[in-house]
Amino acid sequence: MEDRELMEKELLVVKGVSDLYLHGVLEATTAEVHQAFKEALNESINIQNKLYNLMVEKGWYTKEYADQNKIDCTRKKFMAQN
Repeated sequence: MEDRELMEKELLVVKGVSDLYLHGVLEATTAEVHQAFKEALNESINIQNKLYNLMVEKGWYTKEYADQNKIDCTRKKFMAQN
């Protein structure tokens, strides 16, 4: 298995773990459990960000910038709903 494929799989695992931690934060019934899940979530988000940046650096994950007109249109749409 090549490095790129390993990193892609690791990124998917970290994203899945982050999702589980998020649900833990939302469903926690005590402050201590909430805090524990929140800290774990933050750590997994940091790991995800490091993996993403490394993959971008190696050219394995390309950045796509959103068109400013689409951003403005979406912002107006959601502002109108409020």
